Amino acid sequence: MTASRAASWGLLAGLVVLGAVLGTAGSLVQGLWFPGGLLLALGGCAGLFYGGLRAYGSQAGVLAPGAGWLLAVILLSFGRPEGDGLFFGSLSELVYVLGGMVMAVICATLTRLPPGERRTGPLGV
Repeated sequence: MTASRAASWGLLAGLVVLGAVLGTAGSLVQGLWFPGGLLLALGGCAGLFYGGLRAYGSQAGVLAPGAGWLLAVILLSFGRPEGDGLFFGSLSELVYVLGGMVMAVICATLTRLPPGERRTGPLGV
C-alpha cells in the first residue's frame, strides 16, 4: 500500500470517528437549548460534511462522517431496557435526525469543485 493510499484511508477513518463524535454531541445539545442547540447541532453537521467533502475531494468525504453520524444517532435512539433513552420523540429530535440526513445529501451532491481548485487526491496529495 502506498503512502498516499494509507493517508487516504486514515483520513476516511478519522472522518468516521468525527462523525460519530458529532452525532453524539449533537444528540445531547439539540434538546438542551432549543432552538439554539438545534441550530448549533445542524450547523456542526453541515460544517463537518462539507469539510469532509473539501478535505477528501469526493463523495466519500461526505459518506464517511455521515456514516459515523448516523451510526451514533441510531445507537443513541435505541435507549436501554430500563427505559432510559436520549430521544423521546419530540419535534426537535425529529428535525435533528432528518435535518442531519438532508445536510449529508446536500453536501454529497456538491461534488463539483471549482476548476481552479481541482486536486490530485485527498488533501492535495
